Amino acid sequence: MESAVSKVAKHPCYSTVAHFTFGRIHVPVAKKCNIQCGYCIRKFDCPNENRPGVTTQIISPETAISTIRKALEVEPRIKVLGIAGPGDPLANSATLATLNLAQREFPDLIKCTSTNGLALPAHVDALDKAGVIALTITINAVDPEIGGQIYPYVRYEGKTYRDREAFEILSRNQLEGLKAAAERGMVVKINSVLIPGVNDKHLVKVARVVKELGAHVMNIMPLIAQAKFKDVIPPSVEELNQVRDECAAILKQFRNCNQCRADAVGVPGEEGCSTLTPTTTNLCDAKFLRNEPIINRNSTND
Repeated sequence: MESAVSKVAKHPCYSTVAHFTFGRIHVPVAKKCNIQCGYCIRKFDCPNENRPGVTTQIISPETAISTIRKALEVEPRIKVLGIAGPGDPLANSATLATLNLAQREFPDLIKCTSTNGLALPAHVDALDKAGVIALTITINAVDPEIGGQIYPYVRYEGKTYRDREAFEILSRNQLEGLKAAAERGMVVKINSVLIPGVNDKHLVKVARVVKELGAHVMNIMPLIAQAKFKDVIPPSVEELNQVRDECAAILKQFRNCNQCRADAVGVPGEEGCSTLTPTTTNLCDAKFLRNEPIINRNSTND
């Protein structure tokens, strides 16, 4: 059986070596989200900013496939197809439609998606059948007292839940989905946003819990101060590394994350960390997407 390390050896968001050697393409097909994170705002997009949850356009699964085809012609170092938003991929039927199309045309690409985990238990089998090998789950807490401060609400099975109750539902599904994905052989990365004064002392516990359930690696990212946490001072490099070091004693840490856009494309290690540089691009600006029909950003695929 192929090991987890070999499965993601060319994934630039799992391997430090791959981060500077291989590329990824994020196709922004997933508009809708099913939760509200206190640190997330998706209303604004500037082509010169690099943060999760932003894209210049929403594209259809069919356009995504043609874009991938052109991207591989321009940049053969791309080894990963990722779907990372701008909403939650599992809240959008376009995600699985894209992955299934890609599995048929690009079987050698590593299929990767990220999720907040709310809808993960219901979609694990479908992701497995679509060829997803790498799965990222954002888990910022496992304690309801802490998690209730981070998530204002979730929408689950047609109903809106708030604060602590919202987090309890989210956390249950995150952990159940993590265990199920790991049992199916997916290599699971845990993304955690370090929010000073909220979960900075708690992420060691998160690392212990997700390790026990089968997580392969953890990626602790600094807070981008916005939305509910706009007045919180982000952690310093020293503070971030201290928490990473503490968690590294429990679970392997990935330390090269660029906190990429939902339409990022290229080799991450050739880009500035959290800042667009002349070598950085997104799908809207990329030369292989010019003249490509694009769906209006306010449209939806569902």
